[in-house]
Order: sequence, then C-alpha cells, then structure tokens
Amino acid sequence: MAGTSGLITFKGVSFEHEPLKPVLVEASFSVRRGVKLTLMGQNGAGKSTMFGLITGKYTPDSGAVFRDPHIRIALSEQVLPRDALDLTVRAFFQKSIADTVYAIDPRIDNVLATVNLLPTQASVAATFKERTLRSFSGGQQARLLLASALIQEPDVLLLDEPTNNLDKAGIEHLTEYLKAYKKTVIVISHDADFLNAFTDGVLYLNVQTHTVERYDGNYHDVVADIAARVEKEKRKNAQMEKEMLAKKEKANFFAHKGGNLRAVAKRMREKAEEYEENKVEVRKEDKTIRPFSIPVQEDLPLEVLHLTSYAVVRDHVSKNVHCDLTLRRGKHLHIVGPNGIGKTTLLESLASGHAAGEKVAEGVTIGYYRQDFSNLDFEQTALECLLEASDRKTPEEIRSLAAGFLLSGEVVTKRIAHLSEGQKGLVAFARLVCLKPGLLILDEPTNHINFRHIPVIAKALHDFKGALILVSHVPEFVAQIHIDDTLDLLAKRLV
Repeated sequence: MAGTSGLITFKGVSFEHEPLKPVLVEASFSVRRGVKLTLMGQNGAGKSTMFGLITGKYTPDSGAVFRDPHIRIALSEQVLPRDALDLTVRAFFQKSIADTVYAIDPRIDNVLATVNLLPTQASVAATFKERTLRSFSGGQQARLLLASALIQEPDVLLLDEPTNNLDKAGIEHLTEYLKAYKKTVIVISHDADFLNAFTDGVLYLNVQTHTVERYDGNYHDVVADIAARVEKEKRKNAQMEKEMLAKKEKANFFAHKGGNLRAVAKRMREKAEEYEENKVEVRKEDKTIRPFSIPVQEDLPLEVLHLTSYAVVRDHVSKNVHCDLTLRRGKHLHIVGPNGIGKTTLLESLASGHAAGEKVAEGVTIGYYRQDFSNLDFEQTALECLLEASDRKTPEEIRSLAAGFLLSGEVVTKRIAHLSEGQKGLVAFARLVCLKPGLLILDEPTNHINFRHIPVIAKALHDFKGALILVSHVPEFVAQIHIDDTLDLLAKRLV
C-alpha cells in the first residue's frame, strides 16, 4: 500500500458496467481503520457496485483500489442469492468461511446467538441447521445474511440495507451491536434514525460527476448539508440564467446599432456563453417519484376476503390459529408481529387466493407486493413487465407512467434482473397501478426504497379504495396510512 493511507483507498478509480454508462469516473477517497460510514446515493447510482469494487468482485477499468493486505472484508448483501435459497443453514455458513473449519457448529451457534436467531428449545435446535434458507421469513433471512458476514470475523464489515425486514427489536439489537463494534463498518441504508445512531460520516456517490464525496458528521447533519448545497447550486444557476439573458438582450440591441457597437455585442455574446458554460449541474439526489394513485378494480364486492384460520410460528414451531376476520371494500388491515412469526407466509397464502381458511370473493384481482420481488419475471424488461400487467395502456402511456417512478430512458428497457433493488421496488409499485387490484397485499413495501419516495407511496396507499393488507415494521410509514384494524399475530387477535 505504498503511497496510500487508510485501510481501503480508491485512487482515480473509473468503472462502468456498460460502455458510456459510468458508475465512477476518477474517484478517489480513503477509509481509515475503525471508522463507521454510510454509503449514500440515489437508487441505481451504483452503491452496491461500490461494495463490489471494495471486495474485489469488480476490477476498476482504470485507477486502483488499495486494500491493507492483512485485512478480511465481509459483505452482508441486501437479499439472499437465489442459488442459495435451497442451501441448509450449515451449508450456507460453510460457504461463507474460506478456511477449513472442522468444528463449525459452535461458531454457527455463536453468530446465531449474536443476531438473536438461535433456537431456545433443544428439540428445535437439533434440526435447525438442516433447515433450508427458503424456509425462513424475510426478517430471519436478513439476520442470516448478517451472521454469514460476522462468522468471517472481518476487519471491514460491509452492510447492504441491513434493516430491511427487521422488526423493531431486530433493528434495536443491530444498532447496539454496531455501536459496540470496534472495527470498520460501511453501511448502505435508507433508515435515517438507524444510521444516525452509530455512523461517523458519509461517502456520497454523486451521480452527476460519478465521484465519491466524503463528509464528516452525523447522518442528519450531512443530509442537511447536501440539501443546502443543492439549494445553493439552484440559486447560482438562477442568477447565471438571469445574467445570461440580460447579456443576450444587450448583445442583440448593440448588434443592430452597427459600427463599434458590434464589437461590444460580440463581447456580450461571449460573456453570455461563459455564463452558460459555468452553470453547475444540480445533483439529482432531491428527485422524488411523482404522486400516483392505484386504481381500484371496478364492481368490487362489499366483502372482499374472509379468513377463518392462519398459522403462527413460535420458536420455529408452527401452530394453527382460528379467527373470524372479514375484510371489506375500502378497509385497511395492518398485520403485526415479530420476525419469524409467519407474517410473510400468511401474506403468501392470502395472495394465492385459495389458502386454507381463506375465501376471496369471486373475480377479485389481487395485487401482491412481495418483499423479495420474486413474483416479477426477472428476464423481462421493466417495460415488458408493465405492459403485461396492463390490458389497455399503449407503450407510450406505459413509458410515461414508468417515468413518474424514475424508470425512464434506458432504465425502463433494462432486464429487471439488472436493476437495483430500489428500482425493482419502483417497478413493483408501477405494476400495481397497471393491475387495478381489488385486494392489495403489501409485504414490507419500504424495503430498498429511497426515503424521499416514502411519503408519496404512503399517500397512494392511504387513498386506495379497495381492500388492503399491509405488513411493515416502519411506524412512521404506517402512521401516514389509514388503518381500520390491526391483526397482532403474537396476541392472536385483532387490536
């Protein structure tokens, strides 16, 4: 690491996935030992790609990434890789450890205890490591991802949206763990309160310059600083625009006078061009999706869904619960309970329309927002996905709709598999608009979504005229939506 300082150093790094679509252009910054940083940038800016450059998954097109040769770097990804879902817990952790470990079970038990996922019942614990990852809830999978990074005992811990799917207790536990963590942490997250609790500064990925800006201070202070810079850039451009127009008007006036005044007019035009060249490109971090509404299915019956039973999971053991729940048109139900109790399993069964204990009125269209987006066809483009969900809109109308969700230009013609998780979420919301559902089922719809979009999404759900079932661990989001009833799976009753 001659000529560098810090644990990880980027020197003049340029990288692009596709020609003429850069993620970084001559970016330089350094990360020192023991620091805790947020990696910030809008959806699709390339934050996960940055992690790939840090780990060595990607190689810079030019420049270099220097890493202290004695450090171990571990990444906790946003979602479990699809090819890992059928692995057992033990096999998953074995893949995470590069070294040969003969007594791996004690290490697995240790990290499972660290993330509050170790079963307390001996009979359950005996078979726990033979369960496949697919059998766990989204919150439990988030804990497994974190544990898979911790078991590597890293010097640098990279966390990509670690609070997604975690309940309040899980977020609090993770926050306290990171506060006490003595090594280097870089985290991508849209949870402002979580970040503000333990981070020292921000690495900001600027999508205009494709460089990384370093800010010191707590997260809220940095966000305010960036917002102030945006306003300053806007004011500077507005002043330059005013002066440029004034110079052009004077140039036109003097040009018609002839003689020596033509030279004055030329200088005026040159000055106007200089103002145009000196205008700064205002960063796009303040972009927000357009307000939207989700149309409700026509002729929706009064009683949309009736539920007589559902399953809950306690300490990894499933039990059936009897109930008498009717969801009517225009009513919104919030389902709550800790990670692993069976919320996602319940939503999946309800979304099927014909689960045991469930009766959905005939002909009701169900719009399902899955937390892992697995009901989207990843081989389709975003445009193809939206056209398929709509039976009336033209490609031009679909493009206009997609643009409102910041899915414009080349993004809308990308395969969904190549979109960021945040962009997949925006495709999923646009798809719901096209579907015109009578019953809307949403499983953690704020995961991966930029915090600037959250109020717009909450307003659309608040105004939805059909029946709605919501699972969310974000109280600030739920508070913006009208909720008629809450089903507490832990209490096994409506509250």
